[in-house]
Amino acid sequence: MSTTDPIQLFDTWFAEARASEINDSNAVALATVDGAGQPSVRMVLLKGHGPDGFVFYTNRESRKAGELAAVPRAALLFHWKSLRRQIRIEGGVTQVSDAESDAYFASRSRDSQLGAWASDQSRPLDARATFEARYEEMRARFEGGEVPRPPHWGGYRVTPARIEFWQDRAHRLHERRLFVRDGDGWREGLLYP
Repeated sequence: MSTTDPIQLFDTWFAEARASEINDSNAVALATVDGAGQPSVRMVLLKGHGPDGFVFYTNRESRKAGELAAVPRAALLFHWKSLRRQIRIEGGVTQVSDAESDAYFASRSRDSQLGAWASDQSRPLDARATFEARYEEMRARFEGGEVPRPPHWGGYRVTPARIEFWQDRAHRLHERRLFVRDGDGWREGLLYP
């Protein structure tokens, strides 16, 4: 598909990945950097995307959230090995609205909701039993009722400034299309493999 809109191209590639990837086609590597310049990367799940950006959710007291507070920029990398494709996205990061976070949180399984309350994500844990006991406490606390979104949990949106589409080719003669934000539109070019 030839298009000059990287969001449309992402939609096409993402739909193909969702149809062919066995596990977590929405898994994406998220790279951040702390205030001292130390990089960190981990996998998260993409939970929304569109012209305004790419959304994931997490504990806002986690390491990644602290890094995003210090340096509100990030890079994302989708790698779909079976399709021999990857997409790199770089841009600024903002928190999504409370309403958007509430709506997504309400769509999660009850166990995942309870886990968000029980976990001090990224902090040291003395024993798995400690976490399991906290989970059981949350199950008792919210028994018979809805589980509200914890105040320390929500979404982030990466607003793309650069999007690169990489397609594997024989003999490492790969195709790389780069889109760079240019005002309200995009400037497109190619990169050497």
